[in-house]
Amino acid sequence: MSVEQTTEAVSAESTAAADLTYFAVAPGVRLNVRSGPGTQYALVKVLPVGAKVPIFCQSPGTRVTGTYGTTNIWDNIDNGEYVSDAYVHTGSDGYVRPRCS
Repeated sequence: MSVEQTTEAVSAESTAAADLTYFAVAPGVRLNVRSGPGTQYALVKVLPVGAKVPIFCQSPGTRVTGTYGTTNIWDNIDNGEYVSDAYVHTGSDGYVRPRCS
């Protein structure tokens, strides 16, 4: 890879990182992270109180009632990691990111 190609790749990564928005998890909530968009998926980890998460895409899944209402929307926060949108403050009851493919 040439110096020019390397600079372009780093610049694209920096721009993508700068465009990333983080959303607050509901106050006082330790949020379960699942391997897929539903409560039937394996528990991957638990986010600490005060966490903020990026949302890369969203998928329909298990209906959950949480701090911000009842929804079947699940937020993809990393590769193979999903949280219920019912606990993430997005400012919307609908989709705020593209659907996961």
